[in-house]
Amino acid sequence: MSGPRVVVIGAGFGGLGAARALRQQGIEDITILERAGAVGGVWRDNTYPGAACDVPSPLYSWSWSLNPGWTHRYSGQAEILAYLERAAGDAGLLDLVHTGQAVAEAAYDDATATWSVRTTDGTTHEADVVVSAVGQLSDPVVPGLPGRDTFAGPAFHSAQWRHDVPLEGARVAVVGTGASAIQFVPAIVDRVGSMTVFQRSAPYVVPKPDTEYRPFHHRTFDRWPAVMRGERGATFHLTELLNRALGGDSVLSTPLLATMRQAWRLHLRRQVADPALRRRLEPDYPIGCKRILFSNDWYPALARDHVEVVTEPVASVEPTGVVTASGARHDADVLIWGTGFAATDFLRTIRVTGREGADLHDVWRDGASAYLGIGVPGFPNLFCVYGPNTNLGGSSIIGMMEAQAGWIAQVVRRVADGGARTVEVRPEVARAYDREMQDRLGDSVWSACDNWYRDGGKITTNWPGLVGEYRDRLAHVDWSALVAS
Repeated sequence: MSGPRVVVIGAGFGGLGAARALRQQGIEDITILERAGAVGGVWRDNTYPGAACDVPSPLYSWSWSLNPGWTHRYSGQAEILAYLERAAGDAGLLDLVHTGQAVAEAAYDDATATWSVRTTDGTTHEADVVVSAVGQLSDPVVPGLPGRDTFAGPAFHSAQWRHDVPLEGARVAVVGTGASAIQFVPAIVDRVGSMTVFQRSAPYVVPKPDTEYRPFHHRTFDRWPAVMRGERGATFHLTELLNRALGGDSVLSTPLLATMRQAWRLHLRRQVADPALRRRLEPDYPIGCKRILFSNDWYPALARDHVEVVTEPVASVEPTGVVTASGARHDADVLIWGTGFAATDFLRTIRVTGREGADLHDVWRDGASAYLGIGVPGFPNLFCVYGPNTNLGGSSIIGMMEAQAGWIAQVVRRVADGGARTVEVRPEVARAYDREMQDRLGDSVWSACDNWYRDGGKITTNWPGLVGEYRDRLAHVDWSALVAS
């Protein structure tokens, strides 16, 4: 029995992993809709110079497809994308993917208990189950500054890098100093004529303990897979310590974060000699409240003679450059936005209509929430991968997504077996879960400042505990929390 018709939206790590878990449960009628022309998600889109992962590759990989051939502990974009394509191909998942299919709407029909998923080209897919795997970091954001569209030169977001734009000798303006900027700025700084970096808030940047894997490592990992699994396990346990500290563990949080803050301070002092520049690069919030970044070349790049760091707020854009709040003008030939993504605006490009015409975005108007980050009352057989409150401040998100995929596959298996036609979370269970999340997040370091984890006053992106806890909670479906009809 092939089971119900399943439509998965998105062909990155989340969507492909969900399809694989469904296959493991014997579900065969799976269609993956991908808006781009190829699989890969963020690793397809983010091709900016220097793009790499800040989670070690032995852990940032599927547990069912470990890779003995990583070239570095922290792999670059092209290598991660190649791994994803190869692993998905070996698992027979690529044949399920329909590219160039941007989903515009998903609507539930109460009478038939089915979903209609419509793409922007007018194609409609009927489904019994819909799995949203669109991610939290898939839609770039550019601030709506006055004059933004008047800039005369090339202007682009880091996730939409213009490789056709020559940077040699150019005056380049970079707006933003987040996780992407700390990678692409060092990668291009020695090509440009001058660079102005506009910093809204300074990040904590600590050393990146990268290393090159040599043929000896590859032979060892290939011959003795237990060594590779051991490295993965050791990395996992180290990242769980960071998760525990960020989540507010009273015993671990203070000493570990204090140690990381000291590592940051020594890193800054060793790499930036100018006291005035050092002061501009000092964060004004507790470490961990915003994403901790890893780089060995960010600070040296900013210390170059032809680089200026501007901390005054950007007020507007003119044809020839950027204007700050004081009226100062900074001329530029090229403008690069390193301004992040719409992380808290879940499913922002898709209209989702559930039972009795309920609009998901209206349900989430005060901040998104979902039971286990997966299910929302009133939206039967709709499940999210990397949904609300499942992001991490440390460790690999792939571990979270694998847990979600396994839970979803169990539920769909029950539908396939005839144990239920539709499954949705009980409203009171979802409310209690959201209260738990917000109570625990109130004790976390993320509650101590304004950051991209928040939608208004509510932290909607992050999980407050350990990956291990999350995996345990999702290992077996608690059917008492659900309505199966």
